[in-house]
Amino acid sequence: MPDKSRPNNEVKSQKKDAWQNLLRRAYERFVKIRGRPREIALGFALGAFIGMTPTMGIQMPIAVFFAAIFKWSKISAASGVWITNPFTAPFVYGTTYFLGAHLLGLKATMILPEELTWSIVKKMLKNAPVIFGALTVGGILVGLPLAVLGYYVSFAAVNKYQQRVKEQVAAQKARMINTREKVKKKIRQRRMKK
Repeated sequence: MPDKSRPNNEVKSQKKDAWQNLLRRAYERFVKIRGRPREIALGFALGAFIGMTPTMGIQMPIAVFFAAIFKWSKISAASGVWITNPFTAPFVYGTTYFLGAHLLGLKATMILPEELTWSIVKKMLKNAPVIFGALTVGGILVGLPLAVLGYYVSFAAVNKYQQRVKEQVAAQKARMINTREKVKKKIRQRRMKK
């Protein structure tokens, strides 16, 4: 009797491998960003913080703008914003709204009806500032510790990569100097034989 679960397991394994490869490539690109580890980490922390704000759609320009002002890495700031993406946005905004509303003492503003009418849309627009305020407060509450964590993790990753590259360059220089000395020695020996 053939094993029907095997093709399904292979598909799951391939999807898992694809996600792992995607994450690995993103990590490799991130640690190769040029600049000082501190500036890169500060840019990433800024991007992660802005990624928690309710400004989806304009988060990247905001992060790049502030990174440019503070002279931090604009590329890492833009990549930090991607902590909020189409897959994570419902979770991020749901969490930030819940925390912000709880902190501000707000009741549930509205449950979405099955059918939208003009009066319901007007009521939703009327509640928009309250919702935006709760999202902002919650975003700050989640964004600050996330930015601190993002700073230390990205600093460690970039610093480790840059140190490894420096060690490889130093080892290569040492090999080149050693080779150069051997060549000079052989040239001297040949001259002495003549």
